[in-house]
Amino acid sequence: MSDFVICLNNESNPASLIVGKVYRTLSDAEAEAHDMLRVIDEDKSEPDGYLYPASMFAPIELPEVAKQALTAAGV
Repeated sequence: MSDFVICLNNESNPASLIVGKVYRTLSDAEAEAHDMLRVIDEDKSEPDGYLYPASMFAPIELPEVAKQALTAAGV
């Protein structure tokens, strides 16, 4: 899975996710086995992220400079 995803659907979590926004994912093999992703969302109070259905996101590839900037910004 990509280190970054774009939100496609926030119906179940409109306060935590913004459609069209890029989010960073954290590796979680157990979650992925259940078609879930561990995502650092808008709340940011949980450094380990939250689990969301993978169907709410699309993986994206970013240039290395963009990855570094987003990671440094806490995205």
